[in-house]
Amino acid sequence: MTVMDKMPIVTKNLLAVNVLMFLASLVASKQGVDLEGLFGLHFFMAEDFYPFQLVTYMFLHGSLAHLFFNMFALYMFGRAVEQVLGTKRFLIYYFVAGIGAGLLQEIAQYIFYTAELSSYTSVAVSGGSIIPMSEFLNMWNTVGASGAIYAILLGFGMSFPNERMFIFPLPFPIKAKFFVIGYAVLELFFGVAGSNDGIAHFAHLGGMLFGLFLILYWRKKKKIGGPYV
Repeated sequence: MTVMDKMPIVTKNLLAVNVLMFLASLVASKQGVDLEGLFGLHFFMAEDFYPFQLVTYMFLHGSLAHLFFNMFALYMFGRAVEQVLGTKRFLIYYFVAGIGAGLLQEIAQYIFYTAELSSYTSVAVSGGSIIPMSEFLNMWNTVGASGAIYAILLGFGMSFPNERMFIFPLPFPIKAKFFVIGYAVLELFFGVAGSNDGIAHFAHLGGMLFGLFLILYWRKKKKIGGPYV
């Protein structure tokens, strides 16, 4: 029996779909087809936005490193969370968190747009070029499973709060609940600070927030058990 045979079915299939979509995007790009442009999550005020992108953006990744770290986290923590929630609820959890992550990212971008850009009709970009605002808004494109992955990290921390984890570069283990709380604080800080690092920090927070609401709802209805953080 292989490692993949032992893996819970939803985690296994999510890993497979994400990898296949990454390979498909590489092949498509060589044929002049931009899958990120079509299926990535555009800003809802942009011309290239479509509602289905709130789902499809989760299965695209901007680089091999982006894919690797998301899938590594899914492999490491998704198996345990799926066993706790069960197959059906884990699948619901993944998609609700991923869609919620996209929604919060859209809201954050809207707040930024109305506060900073609403009075402009064009924008200067790198290289000194000036482009219309409509073209600039189409450049706001979010891809990746990170929002759903952060929800899985939260689910692991809530299900196994006292599990000790070694996190590089810390020379000592920390409890899972502190690991999750620390990540949430960092994402909130970078999101509010408006860091221009190309990372959708509010999407990460959105995934954790929607994941938290769903777990608390299921626990209130006594559909799942487990300690709180």
